[in-house]
Amino acid sequence: MAPQLPQFPSWLTDPRPVLALGCALFAVATVVVWIGGQRWESARPVCLMGLAVGVLGYVIFVIQRRGARRGDKGAQTGL
Repeated sequence: MAPQLPQFPSWLTDPRPVLALGCALFAVATVVVWIGGQRWESARPVCLMGLAVGVLGYVIFVIQRRGARRGDKGAQTGL
């Protein structure tokens, strides 16, 4: 019989703070780069894409969590 492994605390497995912090940091970086002028012009696309990917990741997470709570067949479990 395999030994029972302890469960991680919920605050370590919750992706919401990481997603929110990442989006917030990219939003701040985007504002700083946009205000920075010509010197930071090459970093603008990186900041905008980082912000877009973060928002997209958060939207996918919310959709999956909603499906898991409704009990949809294809939804992830444990969200």
